Amino acid sequence: MERETLIKQTFEQMKRLPDYKLKAISEYVEFLSCKVDDELLLENIKELAMQSHSFEFLNEEEDLYSVSDVKERYNEKG
Repeated sequence: MERETLIKQTFEQMKRLPDYKLKAISEYVEFLSCKVDDELLLENIKELAMQSHSFEFLNEEEDLYSVSDVKERYNEKG
């Protein structure tokens, strides 16, 4: 279904609802909008961190531990 058609159909259905239902819809739409904003912000932060050279020094850091240093291995099955 096309976006504009979906918006129009939803709007027409909302016109028939009582005020308390419209308030609930408004709050839910606000929640979804904030969630989308948060996801976009997180993606942008990830992108900036990937482009940043702040942690490049870790690539040159020598490994402090190896597999032979492990005393007990994790076993998923118990």
